[in-house]
Amino acid sequence: MKRLKYLFVYTIPVTAFIAFNWEGIWTFLPLIVFFGLVPLLELLVPPDRENMDKKLMDDEKNKKIYDYILYGTLPIQVGFLIYFLFVIGDTPYGSLEYVGRITAMGFMCGVIGINVGHELGHRHKRWEQLLGEILLLTSLDTHFLPYHNAGHHRNVATPEDSATARKNELLFVYWFRSHFGSYIEAWQLENQRLGNEGRPWFSFQNRMVVYSLANVLLLGGVYFAFGTSVLIAFLFAAAIGIVLLETVNYIEHYGLLRKKNEHGRYEAVRHHHSWNSDHPIGRTLLFNLSRHSDHHYNGSKKYQILKSHEKSPQMPTGYPGMMLLAVLQPLWFWVMNKKLEQYR
Repeated sequence: MKRLKYLFVYTIPVTAFIAFNWEGIWTFLPLIVFFGLVPLLELLVPPDRENMDKKLMDDEKNKKIYDYILYGTLPIQVGFLIYFLFVIGDTPYGSLEYVGRITAMGFMCGVIGINVGHELGHRHKRWEQLLGEILLLTSLDTHFLPYHNAGHHRNVATPEDSATARKNELLFVYWFRSHFGSYIEAWQLENQRLGNEGRPWFSFQNRMVVYSLANVLLLGGVYFAFGTSVLIAFLFAAAIGIVLLETVNYIEHYGLLRKKNEHGRYEAVRHHHSWNSDHPIGRTLLFNLSRHSDHHYNGSKKYQILKSHEKSPQMPTGYPGMMLLAVLQPLWFWVMNKKLEQYR
């Protein structure tokens, strides 16, 4: 039964379906549920720091049910994106329903498109990585994988990492610095990789070239099939997904820095270089993303066996609640700067 708890992610398309078909405030149902109801519940439900023992972990990491739950999100995400394009075309431009339905699709882009794409992008099998790339394409965030795997995991908790938020850095400023900084670095990393292999940067071996072409083809297809207003709606939905991703990035490493040794090299990534949350609702919804320290300690470790560590700095609540707190910047600085001093 514990394995099936990750099916909770499928409540997101259910709320999105209601948003696409109902009117008024119901079009904002995904945000109401996951940024209203879930944070309230996580204030009442205590954190679950229980870890699997080694025997159970070895058994669970190979259970296919966990993979099937991930794979099942792909046809749902692609199907809902196509459905959204038809629905938003019939929705009055600028109406409450127009805004609500865009936010509903944006929520799916962030939680399913990018988050599940991230999980699959860490897999070793090429076909699983391809599934992750398709999911990221639905959010126009395909550059995420080259940067995240080769850049963020190497430079996390250092000033060299675009996705590591500095202490007292404004969230709005961070969104732009992280997104565009990681985009530029993704190109640099791919160019460097191909240069080391003696290949030209401008080729289909360069993932950023392929991703850029895929983005252009997708946007062009939406424009020619549905028109300008639907294209604009899709761009807004993708932007919301990216903002959700960057807000998660902001809270995951805020203010945490690795020390340099006498040779000027950064210490190895440890469990105290990421903020964690063991609140079970947010953990389940985001495939254990909030056990972030263990993910950085071993990036290829499957989500179902990620562990909680005592040395990891703990957030006061789950990811949805912490994302809301981050938006309330004075309150965020008051709470998290105190915690930073504790862990230092």
